[in-house]
Amino acid sequence: MCRRRKRGHIFPGLAVVEELRKYADCRVVWIGSSRGIDRGIVEDAGLPFYGIPAGKFRRYFSFSNFIDIFRIVAGFFSAFFLLRKLKPSVLFSKGGFVSVPPCFAAKLLRIPVVTHECDFSPGLATRLNAKAADVICVSYEETVEAFPEQLRGKVVFTGNPVRSAFFSASAEKGRRFLNCADSSVPVLFVQGGSLGARQINELIPGCIDRLCKSFIVVHQTGTMNTDQILEPRNPLVLERYKPYPFIRAEMPDVLAASWLVISRSGSNTIWECAAAGKPMILIPLEKGSSRGDQVENARFFEKKGTAIVLSGENVTSDSLTETVMKLSDDTGRYEHMAESVKKLGAISPAKKIAALIIEESGGDKQES
Repeated sequence: MCRRRKRGHIFPGLAVVEELRKYADCRVVWIGSSRGIDRGIVEDAGLPFYGIPAGKFRRYFSFSNFIDIFRIVAGFFSAFFLLRKLKPSVLFSKGGFVSVPPCFAAKLLRIPVVTHECDFSPGLATRLNAKAADVICVSYEETVEAFPEQLRGKVVFTGNPVRSAFFSASAEKGRRFLNCADSSVPVLFVQGGSLGARQINELIPGCIDRLCKSFIVVHQTGTMNTDQILEPRNPLVLERYKPYPFIRAEMPDVLAASWLVISRSGSNTIWECAAAGKPMILIPLEKGSSRGDQVENARFFEKKGTAIVLSGENVTSDSLTETVMKLSDDTGRYEHMAESVKKLGAISPAKKIAALIIEESGGDKQES
């Protein structure tokens, strides 16, 4: 059973489900927040969805902490009775606060638990789930050291699961979707995730005239930031600037068509780029605005030679443009980054995780 807190957890979970469905007798159901956004996406993927109450673990003072204690307790009992009814062979957790009650309910019912952490350092939910888990999957080899010594024997490096479409996407289809048939002009893809990144969006007006001289600029603003879509007057920008609030089904093909990606460094986004074999310029959400996981993710990819990291607070339109143009002029560096990212993205995490789930299920291939 898979459950997650936000869209960034949903698609990696679906990647694992995609692999599990290759086992003919495998039955998969999904547990998620009854108030979450995942129900529609999950049901569109053809999976039964069961909603439970969910409370958030906050490490700061908030009156919501008091209310959420009751939601967490209610979530535990809902998960307990649901699992007892469904009798799954194994429970798979992709993280997020909604996953904690099912993991502990499964442990009480002696149902094997496999959990996965997508970020470089384990979040609070994963550290709690690790106490109930039989197998702890991590996206980075170095993350093993972040767990207490007594748990490290359970930790397995798998990478972050990505849907198979990103490994086999078509650049030709991507260009057709973008309505840019001229393959002589490279595609620069600017994205900040499904909800967008206002900081990255704010950089684009100061870059766009210069970037469009060399690139077709595809700009995913995010569904919450459609007010940041530019209204260009420059004829070349009108032709080459292609804004979208959100790209969903076509995302693998758009990535395949891209020469370079400018992005935040959420784990889902960067591993999709790795699967597509695309070098990146990463502008991570800084610590203070998050727990620092994006900075850690970005530095890992930079260390592997697959990305250039720009420090969030100090990035300007000029520095971003300069970084893009320097890379465009340095063919050797770009080719090295492209080769490095292809190697990193070739590890097929979803297959590894699915195999571990099947193994923990006892091999009867009827896990949920």
